[in-house]
Amino acid sequence: MKLIIAEKPDQGAKLAAPFPSKKLQGAIEIKPCATFPRGAFVTWAVGHLCELRPPEHYHQKWKAWKLDTLPILPETFEFQVSKGKYKQFQVVKKLIGNPAVSEIIMAGDAGREGELIVRLIIEQCKSTKPLKRLWLSSLTKQAVEEGFQHLKSEQETRPLYYEALSRACADWMIGMNASRAYTLLLGEKGINDIFSTGRVQTPTLALIVKREKEIKAFKSEPFWEVKATFQMEEKIYEGTWHKKGETRVQSAKQAKQIAQFCEGKSAAVTAIKEEKKRYQPPYLYNLSSLQAIANKRYKFSPKKTLDVAQKLYVKGYISYPRTDSSFITKGEADTFSTILSKLAQFKEYQAYFPLPIKSLKANRRYVNDLKVSDHYAIIPTEQVPNVEKLTGEERKIYDLIVRSLLAAHEQEAIISHSHIETTVEDRATFQSKGKQMLQEGWRKIIYNESKNNQDVLLPPLSNGEEGTVVKSNVKESMTQPPKRYTEGQLITVMKAAGKSIEDKELEKVLMEAQGLGTEATRAGIISILKDRGYMIVEKNIVSPTPKGCLLIEALGSSILASPEMTAKWEQRLSEIGEGDASSEAFMEQAKKLSIHLIEEAASQSKNWDFTQFDTSSIQRRPFKQRSKGTKKVVGTCRLCKGEIVDRGTFYGCSNYKAKKCSFTLSKTLLGKRMTEPIIKSLLEKGKTNSIKGFKKGEQSFDAVLTITNEGKINFEK
Repeated sequence: MKLIIAEKPDQGAKLAAPFPSKKLQGAIEIKPCATFPRGAFVTWAVGHLCELRPPEHYHQKWKAWKLDTLPILPETFEFQVSKGKYKQFQVVKKLIGNPAVSEIIMAGDAGREGELIVRLIIEQCKSTKPLKRLWLSSLTKQAVEEGFQHLKSEQETRPLYYEALSRACADWMIGMNASRAYTLLLGEKGINDIFSTGRVQTPTLALIVKREKEIKAFKSEPFWEVKATFQMEEKIYEGTWHKKGETRVQSAKQAKQIAQFCEGKSAAVTAIKEEKKRYQPPYLYNLSSLQAIANKRYKFSPKKTLDVAQKLYVKGYISYPRTDSSFITKGEADTFSTILSKLAQFKEYQAYFPLPIKSLKANRRYVNDLKVSDHYAIIPTEQVPNVEKLTGEERKIYDLIVRSLLAAHEQEAIISHSHIETTVEDRATFQSKGKQMLQEGWRKIIYNESKNNQDVLLPPLSNGEEGTVVKSNVKESMTQPPKRYTEGQLITVMKAAGKSIEDKELEKVLMEAQGLGTEATRAGIISILKDRGYMIVEKNIVSPTPKGCLLIEALGSSILASPEMTAKWEQRLSEIGEGDASSEAFMEQAKKLSIHLIEEAASQSKNWDFTQFDTSSIQRRPFKQRSKGTKKVVGTCRLCKGEIVDRGTFYGCSNYKAKKCSFTLSKTLLGKRMTEPIIKSLLEKGKTNSIKGFKKGEQSFDAVLTITNEGKINFEK
C-alpha cells in the first residue's frame, strides 16, 4: 500500500475523492483500484504538525530573557510536535510505521512550505521508506488523477526542503536574538513591552513608518489655478491656464490678475492634438494582484482574500492561489474553451459571449512556459461551480478570477485623448484635456472601468477657430501630503520594495525575488504587524502605532529595518532551492548576523532618546512567567487513567512526563471559557449540558460537548 500525506484535512479529502474510499479516524482508506492496485491511505497534517523547539530545550539558561545569555545559537536545530497537534501526529506516525505501507507520497502544497511540512513529519518519525512527490496546481478530479500518474521523484524537490528549512531556522535565530536584544534594551529605558523583530516584518513596518514620517513632515501650501470658459459659436468648453505645462500660480494676486485680464476677451484655438491609445487587457492574476484588487473593490484584507481563494482551490474551482506568476502554459490554454463554454451558461456572463478571441495559445502576453515556475496564474478550472451555492465572499473572489479570464479573450480598449490649446489675446494660454472611448473592448468586462475614463468630452474644434472668454475665475487649493497605504497597496509596496534600495545590484536581486516576503506569506506578515500592535487598520487605511514608530526609531539604520537583508537572503535561499548553494554556509552567515545585530542594538541603545515619543499608549508591563495553575485534580484521564489537573491555561494529564501522556483540554473552546464544572462533567459523564455562545467566524451557536475514549471533543448542536 501507499501512504499519501496531505497538508490539510480538506486537501486530503480532495485527493481521495476520485477513488473508492472509506473514512477513518484522521485518515481515509482508498480501496484497491487502477491507480492504487493494493490500495492506499490518505492522511494529513493540520498546517505545521512540527515546530522548532524553544531555546530552553537546548540550554536552560536561554529560558529567561537576559542580555548576558545572548546570542542564542544552537549547534543543530531540532523540531517537536506542535502544541495541540499531537493526536494527529500520532495518526500519521502510526500509518507511516504500518508494515503494509511500502511507499510514501508527499502531497503538501506544491511549494517550499508544503515540502517542509510533510518532510518534517517523516523526519520526526525516522522513516526510511521510499518517497515520491505529488505536484499539483489544481485539485480537480482530472488534475488529481493525472498527478498520481506523473509523480515526481523525491530527489527533484528535496532542494526545496533545504531552502525552506534554512529559511525557518535562520528566521528563528534572527528573530529570537534581535527580539530579545531590543526588548531588553528598551526595557532598560522603562519601556517594558515585548518588541518582536523579523527579517520581513521589520522592513515592512519600516516602510509604513517612513510614509507616516513623510506625512507628518509635509507642509501644506496654497496654490491657485485660473479656469476659463470659452465659447466658439455654439460650442462651449473649459480650459486651465498654464505656462510651459505648469498650471499652478504661486500667488492669489497673480491668479486674480490673469483671470481679470481674460474676462470677456477674444480667444482662439492655437493647437489641437488627438492621440489614440490602445490598452491591452490586464494580465491574469497572481496572488498579490488578486489581493490588491479585492482590497480596492471589496475592502478585503489580504489574509481574507488568501483564505477565500484557498477555499475555492480546495473545492477544485480555481488553480493554486499562492502563485507569483501571471502566465500560463500552452497546456492550460487548451482547457479554456471548455471552461468558457461552461461559464457562458451563467446569466452574469452571457452578455459577453461570444468572445472575439477564440484561443490564447499564441498570445505571449498570457502564454509563456518560460515564465511559469512552480505554478501558473490563478484561473478558473474546468470544475465550474454553481455560483449560487458559493458564499458571498467566495462568489466575489471567483467572479474576479472569471472576469480576468474573460477579459483576456476580449479586444483591446481604444481611447482617444484630446489636448487643445486656447490662447487669449496672444498672451494667456489655456489647456483643455478630454477622453473619448472609441472601443470599449475588455473594459466592459472588468466592472465597467471605462466609466472612470470617460473624462470631459470636448466639442469638435478646428485649429484657428475663434471665440470669446465668457467666464474666468480663480480656484484656490492646498498641496496634499502623501496618502497612507491601504492594505492592498501595502501588498504592492512590499512586492516592489526593491525600488527603495540604492545598491543597483541588490535592487535587482530583490526585484527578482518579488520584494519582501512571498506571495504566500505577505498577508501573514501584515496580520503579524497588526496582532503585535505595530500597526492598525481603520477603514482599510494602514497606520503605524506609537509602538511601531518607536521600534523603527530604535533600529535606526540597522540592516534589520532595510530590505537589503531580505534581498541577500532571498538570493541565497533561491540558490539553495535550485541546488546551487550550501545551506550550511547560509546558516553560518545567519549566525554571524545574529551576533552583529545584538552588538549593533547594544551600541545604538547608548544614544536612544525617546523624549519626542508619546510612550503612554505603549504597554508597560514586567515580564511574567506563565501561570502554572493550581494543580487541582478535576477528573480522570481518558487515555491513561491518570489525573487531569489545572495547569493554568489548560487542563493536562499528570502522567505527561512519566508516561508521555499528551491528553489536554483547553480552558477556551471557540471563544467560550470551559469552567471547572464543565470539565468535570465532560470527564465523568462523557458529555456536558447544552452550552450557549460558541463562536465560529461570525456565527454563534449552542452545543453539547461530548468526548471519546481517545480524548476527541465533539460538538453536538
